[in-house]
Amino acid sequence: MSHVGFSREAWTAFRDNNRPGPIHMLNLVRLREKAIYADGREATGAEAYAAYGRLSAPVLDRVGGRIAWRGSMELMLIGPEEWWDHCFVAEYPSVEAFATMMRDPEYREAVVHRTAGVLDSRLIRTGPLPLGENFGG
Repeated sequence: MSHVGFSREAWTAFRDNNRPGPIHMLNLVRLREKAIYADGREATGAEAYAAYGRLSAPVLDRVGGRIAWRGSMELMLIGPEEWWDHCFVAEYPSVEAFATMMRDPEYREAVVHRTAGVLDSRLIRTGPLPLGENFGG
């Protein structure tokens, strides 16, 4: 099963948890070999996702967001044999900032490229915590 967009129920739960402070969104993205555009234009999944990144970056900046961490997947040590082409954490100052980005007309134009290029993805919302001395606290 492929996961590219979120459901109405997931969006409602996201908005209902409107605690103050920043949110971190862990993004895991697997690209299509060939993008699938509704209008039939041709591009690779990587080209489509690059267009999404280029066009959405000004909107991310405008809402006060930033890429807090990026990495390249090297190996799945624990877990199912899945491969992710892009792994990153985006930080937003608030739930409302993320929601504002989702409603932005420029972002809505950019997301067409994401939809065309992405085969599967995970978007995991987390709340930043203070760093501890160990894994459990």
